[in-house]
Amino acid sequence: MARELGVSLGKTHYCLRALIDKGYVKAGNFRNSSTKRRYLYCLTPKGIAAKTRITRRFLNRKLLEHEALTLEIEQLQQEISELQVPVSESEQ
Repeated sequence: MARELGVSLGKTHYCLRALIDKGYVKAGNFRNSSTKRRYLYCLTPKGIAAKTRITRRFLNRKLLEHEALTLEIEQLQQEISELQVPVSESEQ
């Protein structure tokens, strides 16, 4: 996991331990595994609820950003259309 995340093993262990302590993640080892270094990490119902809250806040923030950008684009388009001077037939 540390290698995939590109962080140190100690940092990975520290963060996982914190998630386990908060009840967001449950850790268990594979009993039939030939190596005892293999663990299964599962989100607990509490962890899923926290992930859902975080995701909802993120999506709400992105929706507000999208609305603000859409409004800004509309305002800029309005400004451009007001600045455009119609070309008379004699100038063509």
